[in-house]
Amino acid sequence: MRLPGLDEIEQQSWQQFVESSIGLLTALNRSLMVQHMLDLSELRVLELLAKSTTGSARMSELAEALTLRRSRVTWLTRRLEAQGLLRRGPILGDGRGVGAQITSDGRAKVREAYRTYADQIRKLYVNQMSRQQMLALGASCQKINSSLEENEIRSQSGGSSAEPE
Repeated sequence: MRLPGLDEIEQQSWQQFVESSIGLLTALNRSLMVQHMLDLSELRVLELLAKSTTGSARMSELAEALTLRRSRVTWLTRRLEAQGLLRRGPILGDGRGVGAQITSDGRAKVREAYRTYADQIRKLYVNQMSRQQMLALGASCQKINSSLEENEIRSQSGGSSAEPE
């Protein structure tokens, strides 16, 4: 089935991008689950907390950074809290705010999982391309990200989105 407005090369390129992206994320997730009982979304939550200067963040900040619904972040953090990898609680001075803070077990889990994550990225992504191909792909992704951010800003401000340059 053809996508309207896309020529054959554009459609094939898009389909290859979608299939490789989904396949790569699925393989990374599977590897993390098998070796660490941690999925990619959970690793990303712990990573954000571990990288913060305080080891903590508001739930709303996590949801925004992860581009997930707040209810999904609540579910993820409850799951991680049950494993002793983070603590959730009220934010001091804010009666409605809820935050999450990584525990020492959570930091250890991130370090362990990061080794697996990096090994799999090397095997499934880095080793599949030349340095030049990797740089070109990175530049293309950066251009797409910039366009997405620009369109998001415009849609939030009520402005119209323009075609990317």
